[in-house]
Amino acid sequence: MSGWVVVAGLGPGSEALVTPEVTAALAEATDVVGYIPYVARVAPRPGLVLHPSDNRVEVERATHALEMAAAGRRVVVVSSGDPGVFAMASALFEAMEARPDLASVDIRVLPGITAMLAAAAAAGAPLGHDFCAINLSDNLKPWALIEKRLRLAAEADLAMAFYNPRSKSRPEGFAKVLELLRDACGPERLITFARAVSTPDQRIETVTLAEAQPEMADMRTVVLVGNSATRRVGCWVYTPRSA
Repeated sequence: MSGWVVVAGLGPGSEALVTPEVTAALAEATDVVGYIPYVARVAPRPGLVLHPSDNRVEVERATHALEMAAAGRRVVVVSSGDPGVFAMASALFEAMEARPDLASVDIRVLPGITAMLAAAAAAGAPLGHDFCAINLSDNLKPWALIEKRLRLAAEADLAMAFYNPRSKSRPEGFAKVLELLRDACGPERLITFARAVSTPDQRIETVTLAEAQPEMADMRTVVLVGNSATRRVGCWVYTPRSA
């Protein structure tokens, strides 16, 4: 039997936002590999083996998936949102680069609705013009690089989407981000906190940078910062399409 690996995005949370091609891949899979809470979103069934693991073993997880596929298994590696946005698609190719003997494994990457886009839709259209996405975790890059990218994005007047803004182990980082943004963008710039988007716990709150507090974000929150033209209309936030 010929094995394969599919790297799939499960979307931001709602089962209604899982794409049909991801659902079809899961129906064919013999094994599902991923971070513990993401694997928990996959319904068990006879013939399907679930392989949950910790969030800090991405390359090991990817290598395991490739090895199982080389042995003839049909493996789905799951991520939340889109697998190519701060997720498992890059880890899989990193693992393959380290293991040339696994380079012939059949691989497909299936896109998903990332939390950034789901959050923007729930708020209105804050990413309606040029924008960037920045992961605020310093697990895989130094804090100095995060600050540099934030300053350059602000200088370019880009709207910004932040992933992993504030964890229990590094709560001070997001406070530094807010101070940097107030200095670079001004206190009246709009910032949206979108927590648990598309789930029953969804909460969307838009304030100015002057009003923003670090405690308004956690690891289930995507933070969206507008550009200088971003404004409110009714209960919505949008960024005009022209500069």
